[in-house]
Amino acid sequence: MTDGTDTLLQAAPQGEPLIEMRQLSKRYSLRGKTLTVLEKMDFNVFGGDRIAIMGASGAGKSTLLQVIGTLDEPTSGEIVFDGQQLFSKTSRQLAAFRNHEVGFVFQFHHLLPEFTALENVMLPGMIARQNREKVRARAEELLAQVGLAERMQHQPGELSGGEQQRVAIARALFMKPRLLLADEPTGNLDLKTGAGIHAVLRELNEETGVTVIIATHDPRLAQEMPIQLKLEKGRLWAIEPGDDRVRGRLADELIDTAP
Repeated sequence: MTDGTDTLLQAAPQGEPLIEMRQLSKRYSLRGKTLTVLEKMDFNVFGGDRIAIMGASGAGKSTLLQVIGTLDEPTSGEIVFDGQQLFSKTSRQLAAFRNHEVGFVFQFHHLLPEFTALENVMLPGMIARQNREKVRARAEELLAQVGLAERMQHQPGELSGGEQQRVAIARALFMKPRLLLADEPTGNLDLKTGAGIHAVLRELNEETGVTVIIATHDPRLAQEMPIQLKLEKGRLWAIEPGDDRVRGRLADELIDTAP
């Protein structure tokens, strides 16, 4: 675990944002009423950031990650990724964007039960019709990175919950995405196992520079993240008012005041 100095250094914005959310809104119509989940949100994410987003159940954390990852479209506003406006792309272009730039980790690992850990991690490369030997080597490298070098030939049913989630993380990183979105990745795990998953994500962030955004309801795990935000009233706020680590990512009034 890094000390406070390292955390502050990591949190300092450098260069242009990797992701810019501009006046992002998401609304749903339910039984003749409009439910606003995201409301004119402005938010910058820099390459290499490691961000925790907290909020009450139903606050919109999952919706926000889905919109960032282009699994869902905003009602209004835009997302710019490395200078490209995402929602001006075609559905095919967005699918290619997701395949190459975004890795997803969910509360449920969604591993194929009849495949080994190695085969599950190889799937993205095989679907992309990459060279099988290179795909296998990449999958072995990733499983070793997440501490499963000795478990590659085991099927998901032979792995613990924490090990299954590590396989899911390795699979999410197969295509070398610049962004990893994790939606309650420790929601089904006990505290100790969940802390181990967060340690894996931290190490991968530090070693590879992948940008990590995690939605979590557990404040103890969120505290390990350099940048901590809460989603409330459709907008992101600093958890601790005046937290300078959030500067450059949110408007100052969302940092210096409580919702």
